[in-house]
Amino acid sequence: MKKIFLLGVIVVMMSGCTSIQNSNLNDIINNMLNSNVKTLNINRKGYRYYLPKNLVLKSSDNFNEVLTDNKYNYYLYVDIVSYYNNIKFNYKENDQAYYSKMINYKDKIGYIEINNYKNNQYLIEIMYNYAKIEVIGYEEDIKEIVAYLMSIITSVTYNDNVIANYLSNDEEFKQEEMFDIFEIVGSDNYLEFTTDNEENAGIKDPDYIN
Repeated sequence: MKKIFLLGVIVVMMSGCTSIQNSNLNDIINNMLNSNVKTLNINRKGYRYYLPKNLVLKSSDNFNEVLTDNKYNYYLYVDIVSYYNNIKFNYKENDQAYYSKMINYKDKIGYIEINNYKNNQYLIEIMYNYAKIEVIGYEEDIKEIVAYLMSIITSVTYNDNVIANYLSNDEEFKQEEMFDIFEIVGSDNYLEFTTDNEENAGIKDPDYIN
């Protein structure tokens, strides 16, 4: 039943139908967390994740990815340093936000928070399992966006051996400016950080796993 729900959500998103609007955010989030459908089609240094068919990779710079559906840009950052060091994180749900929810599922923690941004748009951010993804979108698209974000963020899977080897041997990586995924909630600092790095990054095709 859980697989059927997720496949149904993906079909709805791809077809542009509005039936996903009949679900509430709690249902979308919970069903995505419980789904066993984990098709990993993007392979990176130390981690893999699922890229929905309606999204394409716009740019990639180490652990910063910019995805797009031609309407919105989705900013993904994977924090392998915090993952490797098992950094603890606490989140207090925000009563002032449009939507705020702590995520705690099978020893993986995070949050989803949606806040008013500007020009009738909302900043939607999800942090889960040492990865963070954000997008700015209109209210009528929030549920569809959340479904996309959850399908990506919950699919992130790490390779401990690759990460350990990478962190111990890559001197250039140690010197790079890193974004702290725990640093901000409800601001666009991460989007600014990612955009600054994106300007210096070439567009690269994702490494699809055969």
